[in-house]
Amino acid sequence: MKQIISILFVTLFVLSGFSQNKGKDLLNEVSEKVKNYENIQIEFKYILENTSENVKQETRGDVVLQSEKYKLNILGITRLYDGKTLYTISPEDEEVTISTQKEDESDAITPSKMLSFYEDGYTYELDIIQNIKGRKIQYVKLTPIDSNSEIKNILLGIDASTKHIYNLIQLGKNGTKTTLTVNSFKTNEPLSKTLFTFDANKYKDYYINKLD
Repeated sequence: MKQIISILFVTLFVLSGFSQNKGKDLLNEVSEKVKNYENIQIEFKYILENTSENVKQETRGDVVLQSEKYKLNILGITRLYDGKTLYTISPEDEEVTISTQKEDESDAITPSKMLSFYEDGYTYELDIIQNIKGRKIQYVKLTPIDSNSEIKNILLGIDASTKHIYNLIQLGKNGTKTTLTVNSFKTNEPLSKTLFTFDANKYKDYYINKLD
């Protein structure tokens, strides 16, 4: 679960250089578009593969983002953040975990950072361009600055026309490949005023686990 969320919310780092400046310009365009949206709704597919371990897992999910608030559904679990408190709702376990999520913590795994670029931790350069189902996808290659990172590199695919993220491919040093593909990207949709509000009345029979 944590690995899937981490793939979603990886951040990018901007450095100088000719090809890197081009990458910076592209990421700036993506970032500016994202900042101008009132809200974003994304449906995605996630695939984890490791051929040496004969592992292949595939799942789908969706997330709604508005400023720092979000509602994420994946693997049957809902993560709801109202800007102050994070609620992790597991119907299978009939449990709600409540915690205070500090957005300023560098290791915080937050969907609100999903579309935030050039924070820290990576160098990058322009990579290949692919034509996928009639869409021109420009890839940016990210390499962790930390030599002890378990990540070998990341390829971030950006639609050259819409300047939206198309997919993210992460290669691990252990041979694991994880791919996140955006199936649907909607913006400025009408949202319920209570979308990011936790309603305790819906979970009266659930075990409530409050963390400090």
